[in-house]
Amino acid sequence: MTAATAAGLAPALRALGLSGMPGTLEARLAEARAGTLGHAELLQVLCEDEIARRDQRKIARRIKAAHFPEQATLEAFDFGYNPKLPAAAIRDLARLEFIAAGEGIIAYGPVGVGKSHLAAALGHQACRRGHDVAFTTCSRLLAELAGGHADRSFDARVRKLAKITLLIVDDFAMREFTPAQADDLYELLTERAGRPGRSLILTSNRSPSDWYPLFPNPVVGESILDRVINTSHHLLLEGKSYRPRRRPGQARPAAQSLA
Repeated sequence: MTAATAAGLAPALRALGLSGMPGTLEARLAEARAGTLGHAELLQVLCEDEIARRDQRKIARRIKAAHFPEQATLEAFDFGYNPKLPAAAIRDLARLEFIAAGEGIIAYGPVGVGKSHLAAALGHQACRRGHDVAFTTCSRLLAELAGGHADRSFDARVRKLAKITLLIVDDFAMREFTPAQADDLYELLTERAGRPGRSLILTSNRSPSDWYPLFPNPVVGESILDRVINTSHHLLLEGKSYRPRRRPGQARPAAQSLA
């Protein structure tokens, strides 16, 4: 195939929705002309290029829909800064087997040790593996549910949140819940518990044992926390705060991968 023929083929490929092929067409044709690819192999690798492009677009859409506060990844997390962090446990959870099992994660500890980054990084990993993810703070989640009472869309909002495979709630249990907020959480978690393969990640500055007094109705609190605490992996994150390193002018050391 000549260069002119290849140039004419690119628009046809795009018209067919195969826009992943034109980007690598010239390189693949060069491999074929060099004898490293046969006709069938050329077609195969061009199809693989298209599949890879589509997969990347799907990942990008899932990441955008998740509304992560930052594009945090496990590869960018500096585990060496805090030797106390449970790196082995995090490495195991990064395989995402907890999602298939319908289990959750509770990451708790003092301010600045990387709880939000870790939660977002696991969510980013889940997006790459084909899961739909939503990242929100506890206050935004409660406001979202409360808004459903105002416009009579509460049930629809709960159903939408219940469909998400991995729901990440940052800054959980920062303050006492009102009776209405506790009831809304109960409805959401009950709906999610009825669906297989649904996982929840919570980050908190408080230990889970300190969450119970935050609920005005002990029965509702017990019902909620029984569903969360007893079905989750607990990660106590301790050590120095990462935030001083983010001050303007501060050098950031290279991250240490989990690999």
